[in-house]
Amino acid sequence: MSGRRDPLVRGASTPGKVEFAREQRRAPTPGEELLWSALRGQALGVRFRRQQPIGEFVLDFYCAAARLAVEVDGSSHERREGYDRWRDEQLARLGLRVLRVREEVVREDLEGALEVIRRALGEEP
Repeated sequence: MSGRRDPLVRGASTPGKVEFAREQRRAPTPGEELLWSALRGQALGVRFRRQQPIGEFVLDFYCAAARLAVEVDGSSHERREGYDRWRDEQLARLGLRVLRVREEVVREDLEGALEVIRRALGEEP
């Protein structure tokens, strides 16, 4: 993004979503915590934000430079496939790509999960 502010991020969310994102940052799932430890500090060559509010949604991880959202899906997502599909469609309308990674994959094969993210970063938005 070369210094420009991402209009999807700056001022594009409600105060309630911002507070919800702060709460989520304070209480990450084990998979989110592990993945964040691997993504922070531009470890993959790009900056990720965690629990990033965009519109009515809060993304687990967001890379503005690649317009990529990474969602860590735990067991609760097994019951929400329809909602997740709808949410991904809404984010796609905003020009974002969504990569979903199962939480157990992050916990059991972090390097494999990072490789999937690296490949997604290399794809065109």
